[in-house]
Amino acid sequence: MNDAQAATQYANESTSVRVRLVPGAQLDSVVPALAAIFSEVIASGAPLGFLAPFELDDARNYFRSLRPELDAGTRLLMVAFDQQRIVGSGQLMMPQWPIARHRAEVQKLFVARSARGQGVGQALMAALHESARLRGRSLLILNTRRGDPAEHFYKLLGYREVGVVPGYYMSKAGKRQDNVTFYHEALSPSDFLTA
Repeated sequence: MNDAQAATQYANESTSVRVRLVPGAQLDSVVPALAAIFSEVIASGAPLGFLAPFELDDARNYFRSLRPELDAGTRLLMVAFDQQRIVGSGQLMMPQWPIARHRAEVQKLFVARSARGQGVGQALMAALHESARLRGRSLLILNTRRGDPAEHFYKLLGYREVGVVPGYYMSKAGKRQDNVTFYHEALSPSDFLTA
């Protein structure tokens, strides 16, 4: 069983949503759907590194820019499917420096508004954790905006808060917003069965 199959199999244990790893060679097949959902999520105010208005072309260009990292294996892109429809995504950035080969950073986790509350985020996180584990990454780090629902979600999954950086993000209105950093060390698939 390869790592994409392992991630998909694990995700199926906790939800009907299927999660799979998308290699660089298959990126173009998922870009249109990912770009549409990503744009929708950013328009709703999610802090994914961009501010609304965020055009579909900008989203497409962002996802296409990931291809060199996907091909090099320094970034993983997971995509969640409900039947044949893409409903969410998440990424792992894996530093290659000798002192950092044990860790990865969860980035750009998002779920379509129409699919929220159905275990999609949990399935994506389980697949990301399993893929990290299979690559010897035992420490995961992530960031989110203080006070967002994602903060509570990550705590439910066993993430521990490291600290807060005041005013890290800038809102569309020019207001500074705080960032909270989390980490997770116990990378076991069972971590997500009770979340």
